[in-house]
Amino acid sequence: MKVIQGEPGSGPAAIQRPATGVTRGKNVAPAGGKKPEKPWQQPVPAVSFEGILAAELERAGRLKLSAHAERRLMERNVILNREDMRKIEGAVQKAAGKGSRESLVIYGDLALVASVKNLMIITALEGKDMQDHVFTNIDSAVIIR
Repeated sequence: MKVIQGEPGSGPAAIQRPATGVTRGKNVAPAGGKKPEKPWQQPVPAVSFEGILAAELERAGRLKLSAHAERRLMERNVILNREDMRKIEGAVQKAAGKGSRESLVIYGDLALVASVKNLMIITALEGKDMQDHVFTNIDSAVIIR
């Protein structure tokens, strides 16, 4: 795209667009002579309903980290492996079973505030950062080992 400046006070500048060879509103054949395929004409990979449902249920049941919590963990060099995440998710599910909405999860020397409804860790504190800290807007606490 090229912008051409006009004389001062002569009105808006003209914008020249590069020629693309495509006519609007018409299905123009490419150089090879074949018409482009339409998305609805392309073959769809065979996937069973059960496979899609199982994948969605597994994805929906996973505990996620908010960007804030992820940043806090990285700043403190805390790495949570699959087993850690499984235990934390179990604690959040226990809180959900009791009707909690926002829960404090204590895991070793790590404190996590979780949104039970959204299955998301909102923030994380570790060790000395937990001293003299007041946790607000929570309705439950779960301590796990």
